[in-house]
Amino acid sequence: MSTAIRRTAYSAVLAIMAVYGYLALQGPQGVPALRQKLGEIRQLEEENANLQRDNQYKKERIERLKNDPKEQELEIRRRLKLLRPGETSFILPEGQKK
Repeated sequence: MSTAIRRTAYSAVLAIMAVYGYLALQGPQGVPALRQKLGEIRQLEEENANLQRDNQYKKERIERLKNDPKEQELEIRRRLKLLRPGETSFILPEGQKK
């Protein structure tokens, strides 16, 4: 008789543990939350890589502006909208925004 009660108790404990494990994995802190967090991590890593590329490009551009007089002249002319004698500037209408 005691072995039957013991088996039933083990089975009940095992069933309770299985239900608890299932609910824990499917709950708000379970597998769906883990997948969402992994997706966010992937997105942030991609954004971080894009920002690093952008920073590198800007550093290289700053170095070119520091060291290259032609680059400096082009930037000054672009910002101040200056033209050399004999040059013509065309101003085009902006396209429609989507």
